[in-house]
Amino acid sequence: MAETLRDVLDAAARGVFPPPDGRTTVVPQPSPRDAGVLSFTAHSVAFVDEDPEWVYDTLRAVPCDPLCATMNARFLTALMDRTGREQETIDALLVAGPLPGRPDLPLTEPTGPDHSRVAYARARRDEVRAWTVAGGVLTLGRGVAGRLEVSVEVAEGVRQRGLGRALVAAARQLADEPLWAQVAPGNARSVRAFQAAGYVPVGAEALLLRV
Repeated sequence: MAETLRDVLDAAARGVFPPPDGRTTVVPQPSPRDAGVLSFTAHSVAFVDEDPEWVYDTLRAVPCDPLCATMNARFLTALMDRTGREQETIDALLVAGPLPGRPDLPLTEPTGPDHSRVAYARARRDEVRAWTVAGGVLTLGRGVAGRLEVSVEVAEGVRQRGLGRALVAAARQLADEPLWAQVAPGNARSVRAFQAAGYVPVGAEALLLRV
């Protein structure tokens, strides 16, 4: 098993996953900002600076199928109480490789005040870059363990016209390494847009946010 979260992510981007043995691996946080849990097929990775034995003992006490325990509300609540952090949602984690060429969309990098999507990205990622097009915003930035993460927002009036898919496809042409996306599973439109643009789901992720 890899020793760092970045090792785990790099392997997953290549399609190589932890063994489906029903276990949980605890690795150090990649930074003071980033802590949480990744759930793959029958294997989870907790990236927290906590005693691994506490993690294992707490998981064993969760009254559910052990394969689901790391994403169970009782475990995540215990982990939040232990770390003094908060958690918003459990996201689907998707990844896609870079694509050659340049985007067909007429993207421009804004120079004025941050759009709300850009401000959100800057609060959670490093080295954020942003592009806009009529009705849409695209950001790339360094997130968990330094991975390159994408986020988009499409204005209500131009939704369901393919712009979201075009933006996340364009992001692959702006990247030169694997590109990661965190998408709330209930946001079916966004999930479909990312999958249509070639992003592949690899697992689920619960991030613990500093307060």
